Amino acid sequence: MLTVTPQSVLVTGAGGFIGSRLVRHLTDHGDQVHCLVRSRPPANAAQPKGARIIVGDVTDRYSIAAALHQSRATAVFHLAGVLRARDEAAFARVNARGVDIVAAACAARPDPPVLIVVSSLAAAGPCNSESARVEEDPPLPVSNYGRSKLAGEQFATKYSGDMPITIVRPAIVFGPGDLATLAMFRPIARWGVHCVPRDDGCVRRVSLGCVDDCTEGLRLAALKGERLRPNGEAGRGIYYIAGPEQPTLAELGTLIAKSLGRSAPIVVRVPGAVLRLVGTVADSMTRLKGRPGWINSDKMTEAIAGPWICSSTKARTQLGWSTPESLDDRLRETADWYRGAGLV
Repeated sequence: MLTVTPQSVLVTGAGGFIGSRLVRHLTDHGDQVHCLVRSRPPANAAQPKGARIIVGDVTDRYSIAAALHQSRATAVFHLAGVLRARDEAAFARVNARGVDIVAAACAARPDPPVLIVVSSLAAAGPCNSESARVEEDPPLPVSNYGRSKLAGEQFATKYSGDMPITIVRPAIVFGPGDLATLAMFRPIARWGVHCVPRDDGCVRRVSLGCVDDCTEGLRLAALKGERLRPNGEAGRGIYYIAGPEQPTLAELGTLIAKSLGRSAPIVVRVPGAVLRLVGTVADSMTRLKGRPGWINSDKMTEAIAGPWICSSTKARTQLGWSTPESLDDRLRETADWYRGAGLV
């Protein structure tokens, strides 16, 4: 378990958006961090001071066992996963089966580490009402991505009698370095336009969290989080991580415009049928190019499904987790990074 004493930790998916920020966060707290990546970065690539690179694949049990042996980690943060995939099987191979392989390797150690499985609000699914999701609510994912993340959680639960495991479900994570949320910033920055699904009687509110707040939540979950139990007690060992603000998608566009120093955008409300068609066309392009894009039918299914809001009361109460900066300030920080990188 992580304590104030520096520990050896292993981060899978260390080259990703959240993973790379987590590595910096843990090294800043004095931990010896081992970064599991699929290929060694170029020699001139910037690396967090003190972090060590281990090349491996979360779908290969031998390379995971070797990484655990080499790092001698007392805590493992499992972030490796795919946000975009060509089909359901591709999602499941990494997001579900990868958790099974990592958890099995951890459980096989003589002194198993604490395992923090980073899942997603998508594993739980949208809300059926204006009430934010809490950990005890039964999960009802609506997308291939969400179902694969839930399957990963279920694999992790199999090993909860053998080792300490906690699942963290972040909401929408944004911040400097995020290219997914860039898709919302760009149309507002360039044309002053913000597209949202038509309400159709459903007020689509969203929960969000800044990446740096998210990484602190992960650190605290490893340090003192509640652990899963083999009996599958509802909500036990699971935490939602999100800021307190729950804007509608239209309100979020206004907040993004403000962060960019622009006036409120023109909100274009797109019918669900049109969004489904856009997703279908994007899937066809994926098949032609062989590479999935950020826009696809799976994401369109999530977009029109309903409110995506969750409560982080449990994390705040049990872990002492907090969000020291407002959503306005975090969006401004993100906009400044996009601007500095020449992306908007």
